Amino acid sequence: MKQAGFPLGILLLFWVSYITDFSLVLLIKGGALSGTDTYQSLVNKTFGFPGYLLISVLQFLYPFIVDPGSWYIGRHFIIVLSTVTFTLPLSLHRDIAKLGKISFISTILTALILGIVMTRVVSLGPNIPKTEDAWVFAKSNAIQAIGVMSFAFICHHNCFLVYGSLEEPTVAKWSHIIHISILVSVFISVLFAACGYLTFTGFTQGDLFENYCRSDDLVTFGRFCYGITVILTYPIECFVTREVIANVFFGGTLSSVFHITLTVIIITAATLVSLLTDCLGIVLELNGVLCAAPLIFIIPSACYLKLSEERWTHSDKIMSCVMLPVGVVVMVFGFILAVTNPQDCTHGQEMFYCFPSNFSLTNISDSRFQLTTQLSILNISIFH
Repeated sequence: MKQAGFPLGILLLFWVSYITDFSLVLLIKGGALSGTDTYQSLVNKTFGFPGYLLISVLQFLYPFIVDPGSWYIGRHFIIVLSTVTFTLPLSLHRDIAKLGKISFISTILTALILGIVMTRVVSLGPNIPKTEDAWVFAKSNAIQAIGVMSFAFICHHNCFLVYGSLEEPTVAKWSHIIHISILVSVFISVLFAACGYLTFTGFTQGDLFENYCRSDDLVTFGRFCYGITVILTYPIECFVTREVIANVFFGGTLSSVFHITLTVIIITAATLVSLLTDCLGIVLELNGVLCAAPLIFIIPSACYLKLSEERWTHSDKIMSCVMLPVGVVVMVFGFILAVTNPQDCTHGQEMFYCFPSNFSLTNISDSRFQLTTQLSILNISIFH
């Protein structure tokens, strides 16, 4: 919302959700046309080995770098402890269907977190000054916002795994599930985005929880719940990363020893990234434009256009022809903007309004105020 402008941001959220819905169904249709059952094999069948390598890299990178963490006291210890105690054991599962109930728990926690954010827009929002350009229709960084939204909605890298876990999977059944899932996801995303932005406007940070004061016990509980959702959903991302490596280097099958060893290596490497990175905004932008945009916009469209024998006036082909160039624009210009216009990070520093005795609306030259006017984008990303 901060990057795109509040009204345009809401419209873009609905647009990206629609594209996500369409492309997820398009992927399964492409798999049916090509007789394949994985994203990698679909691209390999359509574009050969170069396409196979490209999709393997993208599918590996996106789920690998999804949890940069937040900057709080004891952050490193908490990350290592939670990884060893929870993330690693859950990631050792071989059957993705066994993670379904775990993901459902994280969805319940997401609803709880949303309730906390909605509560604070009423109790905290009136106490925070609104920035001058808070209500403009559109801002120049809208493409960067699309990258973040693409990051939030993408689940294409594991859609074939989920599709294969369904009882009697069909395109019609898959379409019905996707429509409901995306509808719920965009509803939650709009509420998160609107409530977060209405509370903090131009002060909104890339990690929404860094906007709240550490003395806020209710939000601290929300941070705890969010940490649990990450712990419970990351194993699914690890599942995808491990499958990509298994397909590329081991022919798709792993012995028990290699399965455990590879999982430990992936989790260890991802944990190191989390320990070294605390700026969420730039991670969301770059991963969104470099990985999510191709996986959502470009590759599903390209595969369907090459495989389908429908007439060019068919609705699926028309949409594919629109999605492909839009994806290229988002990827190229989003990357340029993210590099040339990087978002600042507060590294966990408390916001100025957390110190009411030191804050005056007339003292707008205060250095703390100057810093917070340059903070990162809003995104609460929930898992598919």
